[in-house]
Amino acid sequence: LAWTLNCIAKMGELERMTQFKDKSKGNAERASVGLFDYPVLMVSDILLYQTDLVPVGQDQKQHLELTRDIAERFNRDFGETFVVPEPYIPPVGAKIMSLKDPSKKMSKSDENLNGSIFLLDDADTITRKIKKAVTDSGTEITFDESRPAITNLLTIYQLMSGKSAKDCEAHFEGKGYGDFKRELAEVVVEYMKPFQEKVKEYDDAELDKILKKGAEKASEVARVTLKDVYKKMGLE
Repeated sequence: LAWTLNCIAKMGELERMTQFKDKSKGNAERASVGLFDYPVLMVSDILLYQTDLVPVGQDQKQHLELTRDIAERFNRDFGETFVVPEPYIPPVGAKIMSLKDPSKKMSKSDENLNGSIFLLDDADTITRKIKKAVTDSGTEITFDESRPAITNLLTIYQLMSGKSAKDCEAHFEGKGYGDFKRELAEVVVEYMKPFQEKVKEYDDAELDKILKKGAEKASEVARVTLKDVYKKMGLE
C-alpha cells in the first residue's frame, strides 16, 4: 500500500514534514529516501486497517493531517475507499517530555534510559528516575512555560492523579521539590500497578496466542483493503 500511495503523495507535502526538515537540516543532500518517505509508510499503516480514530501526541498531528489529505485525495480520484481518520489528542499530556531534558519528548528510543518511565518499570526504578529528574531554578511548583522541567513533572502528576491543574498547584503550594518528587513517584507507581499486575497474569504462550489472533484479524482487514485499492485503481 505504501508504494501505491507514493504514486499520489506530493513531493511538496513530504518536504514540509517537520521531522524531515529537522533531521535533514544543513545536510539535505545526505538525507535518505527512507527518511523522506517515512510519513507515507505511516499513512499506509493507518489507512490499511480502516482506522477511524487515531490517538496521537501533538508532535504527530502533522502526520495525521497528511493521512487525511491522502485518504481524501484517493477517495476523490478513485472512489470511496478509505475511512478518513480523526485525531484524538488529549487535552492534557499530549506531549510528555524527558525527565532529563524537558526540551525533548519522553521516548523509548532515548539513549538515556533515566529520561523515560517504562510501563514495566518497578517501583524502585520509577522512584529513582523521578528523584533524579531535572528541575528549574526557583522553588514554586506551578505550571509555567518558562519553567519546562517543573511543568512537565506537574503535568505527569496531573495525569496520574486525575486532579485539575489548579488543584495540583494548590496541593503543592509551599512545598519543596523533594516533597513534590516523592508524591509524584507514589502517584505514578500506584497508577501503573493495575497494568503491571495484569501483565503478570499472562504467560508467554497466552500472549503469543493473543498476538496471533490479533495478527490474523488485522491481516484479513488489510487484505480486503488492499484488494479494494487495486480494484479501484484498475490494477487487477
